[in-house]
Amino acid sequence: MEVTAITSDQSERAARTRSTGAGPFARLIGLVVFGLAAIAAALLLAAASLVGPRVEFDPTEGLVLGVWSVIYATEAPSARVVVAAVALAVLLASGVALVELRISNRSRRSVDSRTDPLAPKLVMARTAGVFAGPVTVTVLIPAHNEEATLPQTIASLLAQGHPPERIIVVADNCTDSTVEVARRAGVEVFESVANTHKKAGALNQALRRLLPTQGDNDTVMIVDADTLLDDGFIEAAVARFTADRALMAIGGLFYGEDGAGMLGQFQRNEYRRYSRDIRRRDGRVFVLTGTSSIFRPEALRTVAQSRGSSIPGIPGDVYDTAALTEDNELTIALKSLGALMISPSQCTVVTELMPTWRALWNQRLRWQRGALENLGAYGLTPRTFRYWAQQLGIGYGVIALTGYVVLIVLMLVSVDSWVWFPFWIWLGMVFTVERVVTVWAGGWRARLLAATLIPELVYAAFLNLVYLKGVVDIMFGKRAGWKHITRLPPAAAIGDNLTAGGHR
Repeated sequence: MEVTAITSDQSERAARTRSTGAGPFARLIGLVVFGLAAIAAALLLAAASLVGPRVEFDPTEGLVLGVWSVIYATEAPSARVVVAAVALAVLLASGVALVELRISNRSRRSVDSRTDPLAPKLVMARTAGVFAGPVTVTVLIPAHNEEATLPQTIASLLAQGHPPERIIVVADNCTDSTVEVARRAGVEVFESVANTHKKAGALNQALRRLLPTQGDNDTVMIVDADTLLDDGFIEAAVARFTADRALMAIGGLFYGEDGAGMLGQFQRNEYRRYSRDIRRRDGRVFVLTGTSSIFRPEALRTVAQSRGSSIPGIPGDVYDTAALTEDNELTIALKSLGALMISPSQCTVVTELMPTWRALWNQRLRWQRGALENLGAYGLTPRTFRYWAQQLGIGYGVIALTGYVVLIVLMLVSVDSWVWFPFWIWLGMVFTVERVVTVWAGGWRARLLAATLIPELVYAAFLNLVYLKGVVDIMFGKRAGWKHITRLPPAAAIGDNLTAGGHR
């Protein structure tokens, strides 16, 4: 069965006045966040200077293992400074965690249908004693010229122990054989009409047709055309939705595909650490990843109804087409409406990696700008507190790493011989152990790269430059856009691969 393209007033809707926080605050959001981080760093430096007197020791020459002659200095921060720094770090981390937990608990208990229409208590009350049938899954795959990766994505869906009831490829302005590939695979096809809003606009068109036909248990899954689901993903998600009527969305945990050399390993390590953090949070969602997430229809319909009033966007649109990171924006929208969301450890996917530094720069610039612009649109609210804390942490990290590099360079040009500081060596070893432990599940390559430390610091510096570029671009109103990576189709026949039903 094929879903036919529909006519819409998309061009007229795009011209309507938007409430996305496009005022002066949105333009200055990056500068505000970075400025706050800079103030925090300055206050921390001043506090450290006041805690205790500076202690200096003359460098000493010694032998390491009886053969290596080195110059070292036993100078180290005073015990008061060390204790104060550790106490402050623990206080800040625990404070953010406690505030986030309190906000989450208040949202769960809310009975205010005006501000929290998707709050668990309200959802449970509305659905009490109502059987909406077994949980079904309809998959939407947004695709723009994805003939190379689409077959494997479809195959991974069909190979699930609990395959989806429907798969619909949302073909958006395709100039390759994406539509033909989908039809040969036997799945449904929806072709966008006059869409100028990329992935979000195409999905909005498809969802306007699909959502009115969905019952409470007919979930909608969004899967990128370069994503491969691990077996058991859908089965675990269906079990969760069946067991909890108040659950509104489930996000996948993603890790990187093989390949792309050291650059690919940097990204795989980064994704491993992110997934580990989510597992340590007991699945509490930070972002409903665009690679693969599942939603109850009620959640998406409520978002569309709330656009332009309680949340930014055009009324009737599920996705805000002004957002560069539509998945992050939709997550904030759902949280703002009180929705309960999780990322179970069983719901894992393999996602595409950026093959070049240029492609990675474009991807991360879009992510970073999108995250900052979303904060500009929503402002500081209880539901966005965690996102503000994260952006402040990123800004502080930029300042700290830059300061570290500058001090190292100053030392190199100021002294005739390298001076080793045992205190900072031991501290660096603790940091290295943390880097290795957090990617341990990624295998020996991940551990080796983390253990060398310096390459990952270079990668972190690269991401810091992306952050600064995003702040500057927003401040000067520079136009942002997507940089689509088109992969070449494999030499083998695509249809044969699908028939085999295999996936990575």
